[in-house]
Amino acid sequence: DVKQAENNMDLPSFSIVISLISVPLVLILTRTILDLLVARGILENSPMIKLMIFIGHPFSALIIATLLAIYWLGIKRGLNPGQLRDIATKGLGPAGIIILITGAGGVFKQILVDSEIGSQIAGLFADSAISPLLLAYILAAIVRITQGSATVAMITAAGFMSPLIAETTFSEPYKALIVLSVAAGATIASHVNDSGFWLVGKYLGMSEKQTLQSWTIMETIVSVTGFIFILILSLFII
Repeated sequence: DVKQAENNMDLPSFSIVISLISVPLVLILTRTILDLLVARGILENSPMIKLMIFIGHPFSALIIATLLAIYWLGIKRGLNPGQLRDIATKGLGPAGIIILITGAGGVFKQILVDSEIGSQIAGLFADSAISPLLLAYILAAIVRITQGSATVAMITAAGFMSPLIAETTFSEPYKALIVLSVAAGATIASHVNDSGFWLVGKYLGMSEKQTLQSWTIMETIVSVTGFIFILILSLFII
């Protein structure tokens, strides 16, 4: 208990953690508002505004937040450069996997687009009775179940659906429902190939079986329930 209390005393304060997390959000939000005001002519695009827009770019905002975290959570707490390097190196592992999966999904999507497979599928289903909403959901769900990543499933399904959307005259609200259908299909059946599966399981101290019985079922319920609501909305949207 004494050791645990000492460890808790070494933890950073809640206010510092919240402040560091809020920095990139505030900067990006400020950039978005400034872009809108400049576009509408409410503000002049002065050098100061340009600087704020540059700082509010996601890349700049995240770099600033990272540097602040290194100082407040590292240097100010007595960590030496070697320890900071080790922490940064450990953080690159999970981030690298996410970037790799996202990049691979983008490459796969572009292959589908360049090979015109999406156009062929669009031609097959353009005159069929199957609903584009159902098609988007099924395509995303198949990719999600077979390879695990929701990001790759969404990118792949979007690559398949984009030619179909381009060749039809769907209203903007209906296109939004198609996007939601892709997201719903990509949510279904999170399993061992999904990084979120391990994130939830490890943080909550659950075994693989327990995670499958809880997290995977919950994700499936969310997916199916969401798609049912999408179908209900589609009855009022053309």
